Amino acid sequence: MLFEILDILLDKISKICYSCSNRTDCPFIADRNENRPVRICRNGMEGINLFMGNTRHRIETEKPSAFGQARLLYVSTSKYEGDWQSILHSHPFSELFYVVNGQGAFLAEGSEFPVKRNDMVIINPHVQHTEKSLPGAPLDYIVLGIEGLSFAFEKIAAARSGESAQAPSGTVSKYNVSKTNVCTCLNLMLEEVSRQEEDYETVCQNLLEVLLISMLRSGSLSVVPDNSRLLNRECTQIKNYLDANYSETITLDSLAALTHMNKYYLAHTFTKYVGLSPINYLLQKRIQEGKSLLESTSYSIAQISDLLGFSSQSYFSQAFRKATGMTPMQYRKHA
Repeated sequence: MLFEILDILLDKISKICYSCSNRTDCPFIADRNENRPVRICRNGMEGINLFMGNTRHRIETEKPSAFGQARLLYVSTSKYEGDWQSILHSHPFSELFYVVNGQGAFLAEGSEFPVKRNDMVIINPHVQHTEKSLPGAPLDYIVLGIEGLSFAFEKIAAARSGESAQAPSGTVSKYNVSKTNVCTCLNLMLEEVSRQEEDYETVCQNLLEVLLISMLRSGSLSVVPDNSRLLNRECTQIKNYLDANYSETITLDSLAALTHMNKYYLAHTFTKYVGLSPINYLLQKRIQEGKSLLESTSYSIAQISDLLGFSSQSYFSQAFRKATGMTPMQYRKHA
């Protein structure tokens, strides 16, 4: 009777050997010299002394998630086909940008670095960023939007071989994930969102946690809860105002009047929220726009200085050199 039951069970097991003729070579034959759990080959079952082993691993369900209230907002796929041009933009949440194929460059907060297949770019909330594709190798990529989570890169200097980072501001990082399970998780997510079967959202959320754990195990970054959703709306209002009106004359007093806040509290809160004081953020924005104008127009340095809202050409040149290590004219020659 025992052998009949085992025969029925073996019919239901997918990974079973039907063709081995030499018991010593079959990986499913019980090793009778060692007391360990075994799988049994059908061809070698008769006459073997059978035994069973059982190992139970307790799962501590009380352990809270390491990712707090992190929530997957979207999964998107894109392929550059030359019919649109991405522009600098930011989000109030984090993004993971995974390169499936192609080559190009990623721009973030005034920095630019190359990206290629299997590179993962990590973008924290409120970071200005965009991508550029090489004409001969168009970028094909997957992007995840993640709410309630930010990434810290304090371990990036000790990253493993094969990983790389370009994060002078500490707000964006890149490393190669070819030796992780990231690609598998992303493909499973795409399959789920494509089919949209029952509870696919839950599956995708759980796959996000698996993906994040795989990244954390690389030892090159850590995650921190992102409380930007809880920060006062005045900071977001100020940032949006600076992005749209950087060419205007703006002072801390004028921003305080705009938001009806104490200017010292405003400066402290905005610095904590963005990582830069309001005036330094304004200056950084102007320098970024100045680079774009130097690259794409034939305007004179004086004209660009005026368009950006600088009080004088000399102040623009001084600020530009301090930020980039080059004068505006030198930058234009190298652009």
